[in-house]
Amino acid sequence: MARRRALHPAFDALAGLSKTLGEETVALPSKPEPKPENAPTATERALFRKVMEGVQPLPPTDRAAIVPPKPKPVPRQHQQDETEALQETLHGTFSLEDPMNMLEEAGETFARAGLPRRALADLRRGRWVIQAELDLHGYTREEAHDALSAFIGGCLARGVRCVRVIHGKGHSSPGGLSVLKNLSRQWLSRREEILAFCAAKPHDGGDGALLVLLRSQR
Repeated sequence: MARRRALHPAFDALAGLSKTLGEETVALPSKPEPKPENAPTATERALFRKVMEGVQPLPPTDRAAIVPPKPKPVPRQHQQDETEALQETLHGTFSLEDPMNMLEEAGETFARAGLPRRALADLRRGRWVIQAELDLHGYTREEAHDALSAFIGGCLARGVRCVRVIHGKGHSSPGGLSVLKNLSRQWLSRREEILAFCAAKPHDGGDGALLVLLRSQR
């Protein structure tokens, strides 16, 4: 049998230790875990415990967590457009065709005393956005009056400025005359809140409808 080569005395010591321990596993000391950054010191923890002495958790509550509704969006751009249109109507210059247009359909238009002619001309040209409409087809005279009054009142309360009232052309009426056409004009002209009205353009109903400009309630 070959003779084992002599090792360094330190290796001999390790060999003897291995025989002594046998198959037992020697646990090496674990590496300490790094402390998290900004971890509180012992002094800080002690100070926190002292400050929190006597603190008790809040008792449970039966109150519901109610989220208030979000406010309705404000159409600022639309309001600005209307303000600019009104300012241009009141202070803008007249064109030569304005007086002629006023005279062409004098029986189909109405303007409150003191209202610039430009206001009616702008209404007839469709510069005002139609914000609401009422269709009076199929209404009796009394029903139409009540519906028109309620409609105008509701529009004034909401700040609506331009509306369309559809009264029909009277094709199915006796004699082909629209009774509501004349009556709606009479009713509207008697209300101080009505600044002007005129027959609608063909694509908006023509002579079977009115475009109405209401006074601002602000």
